This record gives sequence, C-alpha cells and structure tokens, in this order.
Amino acid sequence: MWQQNGKCNFRLYQWKYSFKITGSNTPNGTYCYSTAQESTVLQGVTFGGVPTVLLLDVTCFLVIILIFSIIRRRFWDYGRIALVSENESLITDLFIYLWCSDEDIHERCGNDAIIYLHFQRHLICLLVIVSMLSLCVILPVNLSGGLLGKKLNNLLWLHIIFAIIYLMLTVIFMRHHSRSVKHKEGVVRCTLFINGLPKNAKKSTIENHFREAYPSCTVEEVQICYDVAKLTHLYKERKKAMKNVAYYTDIFQRLGKRCFINTKPCGHFCCCDIRGCEREDAIDYYTKVSNKNLDEYLKEEEIIHNKPLGMVFVTLKEKSMATHILKDFNACKCQGCNCKGEPQPSTWSKELFISKWSAAYATHPEDICWNNLSVQGPKWWFRWFCINLLLFCGLFFLTTPSIIISTMDKFNVTKPIHYLNNPVVSQFFPTVLLWSFSALLPTIVYYSTLFELHWTKSGEHRIMMHKVYIFLIFMVLILPSLGLTSLDFFFRWVFDKASKSRIRLECVFLPDQGAFFVNYVIASSFIGNGMELLRLPGLMLYTIRMILARSSAERDNVKQHQAFQFEFGAMYAWTLCVFTVVMAYSITCPIIVPFGLIYLLLKHTVDRYNLYYAFLPAKLEKQIHFAAVNQALAAPILCLFWLFFFSLLRLGFKAPITLFTFLVLLIAIAVCLGYTCFGCLKHLSPRNYKVNHSSCIGKSLSKAEWSKQRHQTKMHPPIW
Repeated sequence: MWQQNGKCNFRLYQWKYSFKITGSNTPNGTYCYSTAQESTVLQGVTFGGVPTVLLLDVTCFLVIILIFSIIRRRFWDYGRIALVSENESLITDLFIYLWCSDEDIHERCGNDAIIYLHFQRHLICLLVIVSMLSLCVILPVNLSGGLLGKKLNNLLWLHIIFAIIYLMLTVIFMRHHSRSVKHKEGVVRCTLFINGLPKNAKKSTIENHFREAYPSCTVEEVQICYDVAKLTHLYKERKKAMKNVAYYTDIFQRLGKRCFINTKPCGHFCCCDIRGCEREDAIDYYTKVSNKNLDEYLKEEEIIHNKPLGMVFVTLKEKSMATHILKDFNACKCQGCNCKGEPQPSTWSKELFISKWSAAYATHPEDICWNNLSVQGPKWWFRWFCINLLLFCGLFFLTTPSIIISTMDKFNVTKPIHYLNNPVVSQFFPTVLLWSFSALLPTIVYYSTLFELHWTKSGEHRIMMHKVYIFLIFMVLILPSLGLTSLDFFFRWVFDKASKSRIRLECVFLPDQGAFFVNYVIASSFIGNGMELLRLPGLMLYTIRMILARSSAERDNVKQHQAFQFEFGAMYAWTLCVFTVVMAYSITCPIIVPFGLIYLLLKHTVDRYNLYYAFLPAKLEKQIHFAAVNQALAAPILCLFWLFFFSLLRLGFKAPITLFTFLVLLIAIAVCLGYTCFGCLKHLSPRNYKVNHSSCIGKSLSKAEWSKQRHQTKMHPPIW
C-alpha cells in the first residue's frame, strides 16, 4: 500500500491532508481534502510530528506526576484516602499499592472493580498479539506496496485475512473474559419488582390477587413504594445539622467557650462584623436548623402514604415461585392480532389493571436510586428526549474538536503556524485539543445521564457507557476519518451536488490520516492518564465545597463525604474508545498499535490506584460488564469497515477483494446483531428460567435486611 522509490521514503508518518493521489482518475493537480489546503492547524509535517509529540507528551506526563505528588502530600485528605488511611506519605501508599493483590482490591473495592481490571488485562493481552502481528507482518507489507497501483493489489488479501484474524482474536479473548467473570448476583431472586399498578391499590388487594391467581405460590410480604425524595432530603439535612451541633458541643465541653459563625455562604471570609455579616452562636444556629428540618420531616412523614408510586415489591417464599410468576408475566401470548403478555387473572384483575403490569427481579437495594422512582411514564420519556436532543445538537454539530479547530482557522488566529510549519504547533496542539474536548465529553454526558433520573445505578452506568462511547467514536474517529472537519464542509457534502464542490470519495479513508490518530493515542496515553491520576475536576469540586462551607463543622462534613463511586460506565467507554481507534487503524497504520498498548498499560495502572485510594466501591449488576464485552467487538468490525471502503472506493464493488470483505462484514454484523437481540429478548425463552426450589430464608434479602441496607446507604426513610 505504500510506495518505496530509491531509498526508503517512510510515508508511514507523512500523512497530509493535501496528499496527492497518483494513478487516480482525478483531474490534474487535484488534491484530496482540498478544503484543508489553507488550514494552519491540521497540516502535517515530516514524520507526522510523532517523535516530537511523543517527547512533549512524556515531558507533560512527568510534570503531571510531579504536580500529583505535591497535591497528594498537601491535600492528602482529598479522595477516598481520607477515609481509609491516616498516613500522609505518598511513598508508603505507592509501596502498598505496588504490592497489593487482586484479593486486596476485591476486599476494599468490591467485585465490580476486579471484573473491570480483568477486562483491561484481556485487552492488554490482545493488543500484545496484535502489536507483534502488525509490526512484523503488516508494516513491511505497507512499506512495499503502492497506494493505488494495481500490480500489488493481491497484497490487500493479506490485510483482509489479518483483519479477520483480529476479529477472531477479539471474540476469543472477550469470550474467555466473559466465562471467567464470577459476579455475585445482585438481584433478589425471591422478590419481584412490579410496576404499572394503580396508585390507589391497597396492600391487601395485591396480596389477595397473588393468592388467587397463583395458589401454588406463597406471598411472604407486599411492600408498596412511595415518593420519599423530599423526605430523604430533609432527613439528610437534619442529620448534617445534628452532626454540626455535636461538633460545637464537643468544643464547648472541652474548651469551655462557645463558637460564633457567619451563616452566609463563604461567610468565614468576612473578617469584621458589619451589617449583613453578623455572627451567630454555632450551637443555637444549628439547633434551630435541626429543629426546623425535624418539623418539616414529621409533616412530610404524615402525608407520605398519600404519595404512592404505583410500584410494589412482592416477596415470595421460594425462588421457584418468583420464577414461575415472572415467567407468566413475560410469556408472549397471541390473541388475534394482538400479541402481549396476559398474566393469570383473579377477581381483582380489573381493579388492579394487571394487563399494564411489568415485572422483573428486584435488584439489590444499594443499586436502586430511590429518589428517582417518582419520575416515570411519559414524563420520564419527555425528559429523556429533550436532554438527549440538546446533547446531540451540542456535541455532534458544535463541539466536535475538528470543527472547532477548523473554525479557529477561519479567523486566522493561527496563521503564523502556516509559516512555522513546526510539529509542536501543527501536531501537538491539535491532538491535545482533540483530547481536551473529548475529555470534557464524559463530564457532559455524565451530568446529562444523571438528569435523566434512571431507577438503578447499573442502568445509569450502562446508558452512560453507550452514550459516551458513541459520541466519542463520532468525535474522535468517524468524523475526522471522513474529513468532515467543518460544518460548511459537512453540509456541502450532504446537499451540494455541483461537480466542483463535491467531495471526492476516493480521498476518504486514506492511511495518510494515521499520524493524527497516532498522536491522539499518545496524548491519551500520557496526558490523559496523567490527568486521571491528578483528578482535577474532583479537586476543583472539593475546593468549591470547602469554600462554600459556613463553618469548620461543615468543612469537616465535606471531608467525610467528598469521595464518590467509581464511574464504571464512563471509564469503560473511554477505554473502549481508544481501543476502537487502535483496532480501526491497526491495518492501515500499524504503528498505532504499540502506542495503544502503552495507553492500556498506563490506564490499568492508574485505574488500580484510583480504585484502591480515590473512589468508593460500587454495587452494580453484571449487565454493564457484559455490555462492555459486546461493545469491544465493534472495534475489529470497524477495522473491516475501513478496509471495505478503502477497497470499494479504489477497486470497485465487483473486485474480488471488495466482495469478500463485504461478505465477511455482513456475516460479522449479522452474528453480532443476532447475539445482541438474543440477549435483549432472552427473557422470552423458557430456558432462561431455571427453577430453583431452594428456600429464600437466609439466601435473600428480607424486609429487615432491606432496612439494614438502606441504613448503610443512608436511606433511612421508609420506601413503602
């Protein structure tokens, strides 16, 4: 695929958007990506600037490590480390980290952290093999061929074969990971979660319905859900006020003096008593706040039973009983032209509208977002549509990094770069900008997912993973690969049919874009992983909360509640995005694979440290881990897509290589879609319901255990 005239001309690094295609049917002097000829940012230099970018990124990484060591020593109480360690020594913590085993991480971080790290190790092993094959086989072939010449087109068969090998290797490694996952089931097999009940349904009516409709099943308990969002908020506020009272009472008992505070936000910055900045007795102030919250809490508790949600938890005596009822609800029964589930009827069926019910196994109490259960039905879907529409418009059309970079060119703010032709400014800054904007994306998607108000944390993380991955792939891989680097260029590609303005498709999917993606992977490896270790967003949030605290007691409370759970959804998406970029260009740009391996090695090390010291453990369902496995299979399929379009646009659809690639691509997509659809619809299969006649006593969460779990997760108010 690459020409070699005289001495070796390493076009492997000489990717330029103005690369002239020889041997094509384009007019004389026609350049690919002609819209980028005047660009001062996206132009390449000799060797694509890769050595310079690598040196700069490694230097930045060392500087970040130095800053991290200073912050870690100065603000040692920032992160989960404040809750689990009393040692301020970074050297000691690193020594403990280097010697900690998976068992230590499992004990401190939970089973989900082990599965996540196990997934990364499988990707690392996969990229080790892909690196050896790409560098030892594909790279020499690329350096010996011609880009559009027909003499050595047979060498393209080797690329297709290796793309298939990469796909098979990915399937094998992901299959091995899935089989080795030992996930403790979080669902409560004896308890069913049923939604869609009328809000005026009574507990006795529901119990009578199940006893009559399913006489062989014994109902242990029925628990109706209520809207406790306000009740929970009042409880937490009162608890914080009581802790503040205890804090200042302890000071008064030890020192014999009462403390006075400014009750305004940032009031501790006021150095004098002036109007509007008066000080109050701390014990009296927080006592009044506590009593006020208690009064509102008691009033809300009196009317809480007037706020049912139309949801109920039904606990059965045995697992087989819950399985039998769930199978009846999910069974597809056809009546005429209507195919829907019709559960067993009873005398109270019409009163309870059982045809509108939806049933599932109840998930673990720690995984449920109790405050979000009140948002449901059309209100939830309208909220979801509006949030994602704004997110799509904002991220896809406005904040794509390549679009921002090309927009900067129009204002000539980077015109001197054109004359410098320096790799520092022509390659380093574009890739850092691309990484910076793509690093901002998970934060935006994270808060948009929170605003959607999902009912479970597992569902929240899974949706977040899919959204972040899709937007990142469009932002980082697909749009830059298509050359859609500006909005006017995009709309001209869609609507303008004039021959002089149309994009030449033979210029799409060129290997000459590889340096841009190599530099992006390098930036993600060193700057990206270094910034994840630094955790600046968390430090900024911690600083803001400390500034807004009214008193030393509130600052002490901030320190105790500043650690958050690890965002598995965003981290899975970020890892898979870089993995997809590496696999997509592993054939056309083999040099990218070793840098992808470096990224995963550093990412694995940083994540182990953050999981052990910075984040709280999370309790999630296994679906998010299996969804990550399915998503990883998209990487080699995109590699096949790249080779298919490369062959299609240069050899035509009737070429044997193109037809073979198209056939393999169709088979791969069909198998993946079939597997995914089967995973989505497997609840319709009777084989999914394994009847277990064991008793629920001692093996499932009873009401008392649920209450205990809520107490541990600070969900004291009743939910039923």
